[in-house]
Amino acid sequence: MSEKPTAVRVYLARVRTALADLPASEIEEILEDVRPHLAELEAELGEGARVEALIERLGSPESYAAELRASGGYPAPGEGTTQVLATPAAPSLVKPRIALWGLVFSSLAFALLAFGAAVSRDPDVFLGVLLFGPVFLVSLALLLRGGVEPVLALPEAGWLRATMAKARGQEDAGKLLRYLGSLKPAWWVLCAVVLIAFGLLFMLQRRSGVLLLPFLILAAVGALWAGPRVRSDRRLLWVAVPISAFVIGGALGGFGAAIDLFARGHSYSGPSSYYPSSSDNYGNDQLTYGGRGIENVYAFDAEGKPLTEIYLYDEEGRPITVTRYGCERSSGSKQKIGEDNRFPRPKIEQGVTDDQGNYNGYNGYRGACRELAGVPFSAAIPKVTVPPTTTAATTPPSSSTPASPTPTK
Repeated sequence: MSEKPTAVRVYLARVRTALADLPASEIEEILEDVRPHLAELEAELGEGARVEALIERLGSPESYAAELRASGGYPAPGEGTTQVLATPAAPSLVKPRIALWGLVFSSLAFALLAFGAAVSRDPDVFLGVLLFGPVFLVSLALLLRGGVEPVLALPEAGWLRATMAKARGQEDAGKLLRYLGSLKPAWWVLCAVVLIAFGLLFMLQRRSGVLLLPFLILAAVGALWAGPRVRSDRRLLWVAVPISAFVIGGALGGFGAAIDLFARGHSYSGPSSYYPSSSDNYGNDQLTYGGRGIENVYAFDAEGKPLTEIYLYDEEGRPITVTRYGCERSSGSKQKIGEDNRFPRPKIEQGVTDDQGNYNGYNGYRGACRELAGVPFSAAIPKVTVPPTTTAATTPPSSSTPASPTPTK
């Protein structure tokens, strides 16, 4: 009784048939290169794997053979086997390369964008998508127009597949890859949760975050829909890869921001000393007096003349550093510009009043902000009258003490 052929043998037989127009020696060389990869894939699928399982992972044997032709520079069936006929096919790799590398670069940009937004907790950072968004759209358009097969047939895509196959052949790396593969369903759920959480946090952080929330919800739905289907439809990589990159970049940025906030909120305050520590140089966010916060301090001399530049220190010589604010021209709003212990500061006024006292603080979505220098009030310094110093010689005698007799000559 003959042995039943394995799934790999059946698959390779169909690949051999699709390459039948090539020289036999070259066919054998091609099959020798891909046979270890197919064997590893069959082992990963388990004992008794069917040909259908290989087709689900790699595509049909005919399309796989077409990828092998393109990656090896062989002509398509019916075009002959000479190098002269194969050379004109080289320009056809330009569009697939743009589609592939457009996906790579835009995914990296998504990751950096999410990282920056998470660190700064500012949803306006996402406006950076206007810079690289066209690259991703061009990549997606080329993919939809030319199909995913030319992209998968690129030499760099073949190198990636060979590298992954080699990694699966190693014991430790293979176990790690199989373990990560088993976590894919949970990963797409995690992506959806992180995306929605980002949207809610940015919405609470700034009003403009409301505009971002629908896009992040749409991306979360895309992750849940496209993620599990990537194996059967490689075109969905143009959805799954950017979303995964965005989530990874945002998670790393959020983790770093959380550590920074925790460190600032739980910084060690040791015994006081005359010399200020590095953490003391940052000071507090505000000064308080009578239970209320104050942003400015004005000083006058004994004649009531305002002092224009003074520096405040406490009893241990540490600078009393307070957050300094200024007007940002781009947004027309009050923004933090630094920290120091120099006073007085310009008064920050948001909104402008006209001659009639009417408030006109905003022009569309742009605010109005101005910095007012000088002292906004005058101070009457009280004159302190110092009483004359009294001594025993000038103190009149009390009624209860008899006066000393005046000596006579």
